Amino acid sequence: MIDNLLLGFSISLSMDNLLYCFIGTILGTIVGVLPGLGPSATIALLLPLTFKLNLTSAVIMLAGIYYGVAYGGTITSVLMNIPGETSTVVTCIDGYQMAKKGRAGPALGIAAFGSFIGGTVGVIGLMLLAPPLASVALSFGPPEYAALMIAGMTLVTYLSRGSFVKSVAMAVLGFILACIGLDPVKGAERFTFGTLTLIDGVGIVPLVMGMFGIAELLNIAEGSVKREGYIQERWRLRKLLPNKQDWRDSAGPIGRGSVVGFILGILPGGGAVLSSFISYGLEKKISRHPEKFGIGAIEGVAGPETANNSGTASAFIPLLTLGLPFNVVTALLLAAFIIHGVIPGPLILKKDPAIFWGIVTSMYIGNVMLLILNLPLIGIFINILRIPYSVLSPIIAVVCFIGAFSMNYNDMDVLIMIVFGIIGYLMQKFGYEPGPLILAFVIGPIFEQALRQSLMLSDGSLSIFFRSSICIALLSIAFLSIISPWLRTGYRYIRQLLREKGGGNVLVNGKE
Repeated sequence: MIDNLLLGFSISLSMDNLLYCFIGTILGTIVGVLPGLGPSATIALLLPLTFKLNLTSAVIMLAGIYYGVAYGGTITSVLMNIPGETSTVVTCIDGYQMAKKGRAGPALGIAAFGSFIGGTVGVIGLMLLAPPLASVALSFGPPEYAALMIAGMTLVTYLSRGSFVKSVAMAVLGFILACIGLDPVKGAERFTFGTLTLIDGVGIVPLVMGMFGIAELLNIAEGSVKREGYIQERWRLRKLLPNKQDWRDSAGPIGRGSVVGFILGILPGGGAVLSSFISYGLEKKISRHPEKFGIGAIEGVAGPETANNSGTASAFIPLLTLGLPFNVVTALLLAAFIIHGVIPGPLILKKDPAIFWGIVTSMYIGNVMLLILNLPLIGIFINILRIPYSVLSPIIAVVCFIGAFSMNYNDMDVLIMIVFGIIGYLMQKFGYEPGPLILAFVIGPIFEQALRQSLMLSDGSLSIFFRSSICIALLSIAFLSIISPWLRTGYRYIRQLLREKGGGNVLVNGKE
């Protein structure tokens, strides 16, 4: 292992590869700040430019774009409530609330540190556990994916501060929106109303930018958005970074987010988006003060930001060890390998160890670069909050419109964004939160396809979901998550009965 690492660092620390890694991370950060572009489109545009590079340099640069996007997407999510990238959608929930309270610096700081730690854990896991974990990912068939999506959706209860009924209603609406477009099995049109724009379904970018960005603009216009704190003096990096209490609150979420992101990043359909949502739901579920979430809890930033970067790193495991791309970005990276005449898979460690270890070590160097680049810029970024709303609102509007239009260069996407902006505004007024809707919308297509494939394999029998130990474990987690609120209520009720019957305090679980 030491010899392999030395080989990898000797390649990734060469001047050429350091330059390409730097270019990739810078481009990734910029792409993350610009909503709508995304890593897939950027890598697709730059892929032809890598033909004259050697394979290692090309993949180092393209990979830098991939994991750099998550850093950049956090900036607009925290400062303007506009998700720069899909994986940073959940960061808007608490990150923007922290910014309105004058705590944008700690939010961006803990996101940068958490991203670095999550990315580092992902790279270490990639080095140590790549072959065995890749084989585990292959054991997931349609029933296992359906069970995984069900377990993920049970976290819908913990994504909002409102009632359980409202959360479920938003999740159902998200599933309905996910059904718009072509049937994944039969190819028939569904809910398109004869509109060519909806044949491919509702785009995630117009949806989230409408729900968050346009809805926020409407709240600003109404005058209901107020900043509770400002940074009046000249910024000092030490004062803007997370304090000791922030670190105490974030240590657990960062550790758990690293593990959650790493595991889900290996699986098809998992990746950074699902990792960030599940990390947020997990932190809210186990928190002693879940009421803080949604109003500026730093745990709601630390966990998801760590998870999405850890998931980004572990997504390379099936690509490099099995030659299987489990998302669009890794599919484009596979194309880069094929163009240069190298087929990633089990033999790459024996035939081309320099390529494998050069790419892996460059990911760690890229994470260090991103940390060094982003921390000094925090003070510059938060100056955005000094801009009056009369100036900032048109900027947010322009960013939203450009982001929605640049996806497909279709003005209908802009109209869709405006419609969802109005819907998001009304949802806020009536106490409905967009988190469950977004999660259901993201995993809806994966769940539908896995469910239908499973039922076709079993001739319509639901028993297929109880034949696999993985399915049983995931469904058990989902069931326990659903009933846990009632179990807590029953526990409190029994405890109160014991107190009343005994005429005093009693011992429950060793506590008075």
